[in-house]
Amino acid sequence: MVLTMAYDYEYFKREVLALTAIDLNCYKEKQMKRRIDTLIMKHGIVGYDKYVHGLRTDRALFEEFVNYITINVSEFYRNPEQWKLMDEQMIPELIGRFGRHLKIWSAACSTGDEPYSLVMAFSRHLPLSDIRIYATDLDKQVIAKAKLGLYSEKSIAAVPDDLKRKYFTKIGASYKISDEVMSRVEFREHNLLKDPYPAEYDLIVCRNVLIYFTEEAKEEVFRKFYKALAKGGVLFIGSTEQIINYKEIGYERKNSFFYQKPV
Repeated sequence: MVLTMAYDYEYFKREVLALTAIDLNCYKEKQMKRRIDTLIMKHGIVGYDKYVHGLRTDRALFEEFVNYITINVSEFYRNPEQWKLMDEQMIPELIGRFGRHLKIWSAACSTGDEPYSLVMAFSRHLPLSDIRIYATDLDKQVIAKAKLGLYSEKSIAAVPDDLKRKYFTKIGASYKISDEVMSRVEFREHNLLKDPYPAEYDLIVCRNVLIYFTEEAKEEVFRKFYKALAKGGVLFIGSTEQIINYKEIGYERKNSFFYQKPV
């Protein structure tokens, strides 16, 4: 079904940028436009202009829209073989290089699965009191969910059994992550495409998010991550991603998913 709109998509992108600070030009247009048109049709709204009016006047509609377009799909220990490499090689190397009090940033952290996975992974090597994760996302709804710390059985399926027993409590059909893990993560709102980046991080983790961005936006983010890393710091990306021009940016590739800023 083709959705007829009162104003064109260029108009809609300008209005969304003004309302949300989310620049839809940085996302793959065909894929994103299809998602947005589907959402608009679900509400029986005809016309981008009427939907924009709804976003301005209906808080629930606005929050649903932001949550929908930021594509929040996450799970603990996603791609376990990569986390195994993190545990056996990367964490010991990082501790050896930077010491026990590492600066770690989980960028586009979604519902908290990734930063909490990082806390648990590092807990095999360090006391929890030495672990601090800075976690950011542009969607405050998913940050609120992360702060609740309640997850489905499917979400935590890949967590190693010993960590699952140690850090999760079953509550009804859900699993609650322990307060001691939650207390090691600081959540903040941050837009990767717009906001300033923090600096001198020893480890940055941003996984399975940039696949939705245009090639130009991806390169800009990878360059900003490079600047945000300390010398010798490491960027951990997802299994669906790669940095094609990593040498040009300045990275050294540790393997397919770990890239290092030279010392």
